[in-house]
Amino acid sequence: MKVIEERKMNSENLFELASKYMPGGVSSPVRAYKPYPFFTASAKGSRIYDVDGREYIDYCLAYGPLVLGHGNEEVKEAVREQLEHGWLYGTPHEKEIELAKKIISNYPSVDLVRFVNTGSEATMAGIRLARGFKERDKIVKIEGGFHGAHDGVLVKAGSGATTHGIPDSIGVPADSVINTLQVPFNDPEALNNTLEKNSGDVAAVIIEPVMGNVGPIPPQDNYLHEVRKITSESDVLLILDEVITGFRLALGGAQEFYGVDADLTILGKIVGGGFPIGVLGGRKEIMELIAPSGGVYQAGTFSGNPVSITAGLKTIEIIEREGLGKLNEFGARMQTAISEILVDSGVEGCVSGVGSMFKIFFSPSGKEVRNYADALSCDKNKYLRFFHSMLSAGIFLPPSQFETNFISFAHTDADIERTIEVYKENLKHFRGR
Repeated sequence: MKVIEERKMNSENLFELASKYMPGGVSSPVRAYKPYPFFTASAKGSRIYDVDGREYIDYCLAYGPLVLGHGNEEVKEAVREQLEHGWLYGTPHEKEIELAKKIISNYPSVDLVRFVNTGSEATMAGIRLARGFKERDKIVKIEGGFHGAHDGVLVKAGSGATTHGIPDSIGVPADSVINTLQVPFNDPEALNNTLEKNSGDVAAVIIEPVMGNVGPIPPQDNYLHEVRKITSESDVLLILDEVITGFRLALGGAQEFYGVDADLTILGKIVGGGFPIGVLGGRKEIMELIAPSGGVYQAGTFSGNPVSITAGLKTIEIIEREGLGKLNEFGARMQTAISEILVDSGVEGCVSGVGSMFKIFFSPSGKEVRNYADALSCDKNKYLRFFHSMLSAGIFLPPSQFETNFISFAHTDADIERTIEVYKENLKHFRGR
C-alpha cells in the first residue's frame, strides 16, 4: 500500500491494484461494472465524491440503508458519543432493549426480536427457525427474490446473481436447494397450487413484499393479502423480508403500508443507520424457540453491536420526528416525470416504484414489469449504457438493471429537478438503440 501513500491514484489505477488483492477488484459483485467502477473519496448529504474529483447526486445510497443521506450529523454525534463508551462488549447492553422496543412498537406483528449482523444472517436464521417451529423442511421463495447469499436461497436469486447471469451459484450443493420451492411474484394462484401439492411439507413462504433486487416491483391486485390468506389456510408461516422496505415505506414498513402482518419479519439496512445489522422478529411463541430459550441455535460475536444499535436508534428517532411524507412525494414525482419523459422521447420502457424507491426498465414495448420473468426480458445492456450516460452527467444510479434507486432525506427539490432534467436529456438519445 506504500504506492498509494506516495502518489494520488485515480479510480482506474485503484481498480487495477484492487484486482490484485480482491476477486474482481470489489467486495461485492453489485459494485462491479466495466471498464471499472469509480472509487469513492467521500460522501455527504445527497452527494458522493470520487477520487477523480467528480461529484454525483447519489440514488444508490449504499443500496438502501442511507435513508437520511450520507454523513448525517445527528447520527454521527450519537455514534461518536457511543465510541467514547466502547464499540464492542460481547455482553448485553441497555440500548439493545431501546431499539427492540422501537421496532416492536412500529411492527404489531413482532413480539420479540433477535439482533444479528446482516440481512443475510437474519434470513438464514428466520428460515431455520420456521423449519424448527413447524418441524418441516421445505420452504417457498419467490423467483428473483434475494434473501442473502446463503446456499438455501441462492436459486433464481435477484441482485448480483441476476446481473451477472448466474442465478444459481456454483459451489451450492444440489441438496442445499432441494427443499427450496419457487413461484412467480404477483401470482397467488401459483403459490396456492404449490402449497397444495406439498401439503404438510412446507414450513414457510419467504417473500420481499416489494421485490427490491430485481426492481423495485410492487405487489399488485391485493397480492400480499392473498399470500397472507393462502399461507394461513395452508398452516404455513409467512416470512416478510423487509430488509429494504423496513422503515422506508412507512415506520411499520411494507406491513403498515399495505396492511398485512407476517409471522416472522426480517429487517436490516435502515434499522442500522448505515452500520451493519440484521434483525429477526416475530410472534412470541415462534421466537421463544431460539436459543437460549429454545432449541433453534443462533449466535454471533458482533450481534447487538452497540455502534450499529446506536446509529439505528438515532435514525429511527429522526424518521419518527420528520415523517416519510416528503420522501414518498419525491418518489412519486420522480416516477411520474420519468414516465412522461419515456412517452415523449419514444423510448421503449417503463418506470416501476413505490414510495421513495423507483427504477427505469427498458422493457419490450414499454411493458409493465410485474415479476422476475418480466425483469429478465428487459434490455440490461441498454440500461448499462444508460447508467454510464447518467454517470457522466453527475447522476449515480445503481449500475445494474436489477437494483432499486433510492431517495433520501438529504435530497432537495433542486436535486430532484436536476435529476429529472438529466433523465430528459439522456433518454432522448436512447430511442431505438
